Amino acid sequence: MILSSFLLALGQMSDSRFRSVLWRGIGLTIALLVAIYAGVLWLIEVLTAEPVTLPGVGPVTWIGDLLSWGSLGVMILLSVFLMVPVASAITSLFLDEVAEAVEDKHYPDLPTMPGVSFGEGLRDTVNFLGVLIGANLLALIIYAMLPFAALFIFYALNGFLLGREYFQLAAMRRIGRQAAKEMRKKHQATIWLAGCLMAVPLSFPFVNLVIPVLGAATFTHLFHRLNRR
Repeated sequence: MILSSFLLALGQMSDSRFRSVLWRGIGLTIALLVAIYAGVLWLIEVLTAEPVTLPGVGPVTWIGDLLSWGSLGVMILLSVFLMVPVASAITSLFLDEVAEAVEDKHYPDLPTMPGVSFGEGLRDTVNFLGVLIGANLLALIIYAMLPFAALFIFYALNGFLLGREYFQLAAMRRIGRQAAKEMRKKHQATIWLAGCLMAVPLSFPFVNLVIPVLGAATFTHLFHRLNRR
């Protein structure tokens, strides 16, 4: 069931609505990271506007330049770790369109649903982003303590988070938030396993950026198959 859902989703990746969501998510992610870096540079400029006077040295004017270049290196490093979580969270704003595209093609007899409101989607996105980034940053400590198990921890953690988020998204647009939670708990093992399948491509640069769209499509299929049971 999981593999067939994944293959159906993969076969629809050329859908124009899938591509639209993918490019919007990547574009907004880059814009957000650039805006954050611009804010950091502005803060550095404000804090170093006045020269720092060191005893025996006198006024020092190069601290601001040093911090600016240093912040660039830090931002590039953080982007490597945060690009996928941020892209996943931002793209989730538009994943209702992916689910709709899947249902239009594979489940055309279903009644039309109003979808999730922008406000509700934004709230879920902010919550998901916080959990995703927080969990992955904390996991860095565990990776350092258990380097031999880091890869398995990465897949298990992100598989759980991705499965939880994308199944909830697919289910609640059809049966509501509370019923979706109950269904997710009932099929937790299946959803976690499917999430781990989504987490495997996270190890590959650029390929990992399609995971939000591919995951939403896969879990839409998975929801309908579990619901038929």
